[in-house]
Amino acid sequence: MKSASIPLRQQQSVTHHDRVVLTSDHLQLPIRKLNPLPTLVDLPLFGSKIPAGFPSPADDHLEATIDLNRQFVRHPAATFFVRVKGFSMIKAGIQDGDLLIVDRSLEAQSGSIVIAVVNGDLTLKRLLIEGTEVWLMPENSEFQPLQMTDGMELHVWGVVAHVIHSF
Repeated sequence: MKSASIPLRQQQSVTHHDRVVLTSDHLQLPIRKLNPLPTLVDLPLFGSKIPAGFPSPADDHLEATIDLNRQFVRHPAATFFVRVKGFSMIKAGIQDGDLLIVDRSLEAQSGSIVIAVVNGDLTLKRLLIEGTEVWLMPENSEFQPLQMTDGMELHVWGVVAHVIHSF
């Protein structure tokens, strides 16, 4: 698939695209527009939970099937996927290379992890609102919090709804 690089200041929306990749100052969007949700695929869901502590006898009971689109994408027209580059959110369980499911229809609240544009630059941080102060907080002590001050432009692009982490 070919992709086009679009400067952030010219990009209006990232909905309905099958793949979005953040780079330092551009989004890479596919040239070809696809249906935001592919054909539904039902996968098995077992009724028993897997113990993470002491082993217990397996319960081979298939409860139902589950479709990952229905499970993780609540608002298809407002949802996009993006890969993480960097380590500023590692203590929130978000690592370099993880895939985020971002929902633009969710309201960003204090404590939300958001994709934000600050003065034209994209960032992934936790939004913190204390009275009239607004901060973008990293989840790694090696990175500095960013306080929004007069003259700074902040636009929240979407709220991270889920993170997919591969080993």
